[in-house]
Amino acid sequence: MTTIGVLGLQGAIIEHVRSIEACGKEAVVIKRPEQLQEIDGLILPGGESTTMRRLIDRYDFFDSLVKFGQSGKPIFGTCAGLILLASDIDGQNDAHLGLMDMVVARNAFGRQKESFEASMEIKGVTSDFEAVFIRAPYIQQVKEDTEVLATYDDKIVAAKQGHYLATAFHPELTDDHRLVSYFVDMVEVAKTKKLASV
Repeated sequence: MTTIGVLGLQGAIIEHVRSIEACGKEAVVIKRPEQLQEIDGLILPGGESTTMRRLIDRYDFFDSLVKFGQSGKPIFGTCAGLILLASDIDGQNDAHLGLMDMVVARNAFGRQKESFEASMEIKGVTSDFEAVFIRAPYIQQVKEDTEVLATYDDKIVAAKQGHYLATAFHPELTDDHRLVSYFVDMVEVAKTKKLASV
């Protein structure tokens, strides 16, 4: 059985668990670094990126998360999770995990009261995904090997680089599980490749 973890430090944890289970896969809330060894893919949920980074450091997750990504196991970062994945953050000297080559802008669509929903096309997923933006970042710049999956108002809001997937919005806050299912497929492909190389 393919098992997908949700980093359980802060943010929309239960909503992601529900979405993974709706896709027919086992979800595990990750609260200890050693649990990362037991899963095939990982979701970094939306929440507050600065708080999440503090908790990552407090509970000694940093090196384990970087190793998990570098091992080739897929990671999906949503909203704050996107910021954690980024190699560069506009206006900050230091990024967080630095796993995905992109420059992101925090809170770029405004504060909480400017939260909104928008229907958009997500390449390879659907032409009509209802995306929920809450204090959302966006991606300012990506490298050549990064595929832009969705834009809103000419800003990049979803991208994929190898086994990393990132969205500026919250796919877990609706009953549309097609984007999480897309990530599940990424995990299945990576797992198959790994088994084939053993």
